[in-house]
Amino acid sequence: MTTSHTGTGAVDPAVREELARLRDSIDNIDAAVVHMLAERFKCTQQVGHLKAGHQLPPADPAREAKQIARLRALAESAKLDPAFAEKFLNFIIAEVIHHHERIAESNGNGNGNGNGNENGNGTAPASG
Repeated sequence: MTTSHTGTGAVDPAVREELARLRDSIDNIDAAVVHMLAERFKCTQQVGHLKAGHQLPPADPAREAKQIARLRALAESAKLDPAFAEKFLNFIIAEVIHHHERIAESNGNGNGNGNGNENGNGTAPASG
């Protein structure tokens, strides 16, 4: 598989097969990621209800910092860019906080922020 094109411009059938195999694996991994995120958000929704029921703030900066450090270490050991892993987790965390704020608001717990720990862009990092 050192050549991707034949002299006629057609793709080598072995290359097509390998691409199809790899893309099937990617599709399976993508499906697993979506299902894992769905399970994670089911858990964080429960955390949000528990926090709201006990008037706890939607964000927990100490836990978030631990989670980010843990994920960066996991990324390094998995040969994944730790900065990318941190960005990915921060994206998820921001969505979790948003959910927790909505849950708190629906429970009548004020504005849902309750932590005063905004990070300068109007959102607070969160982990659940």
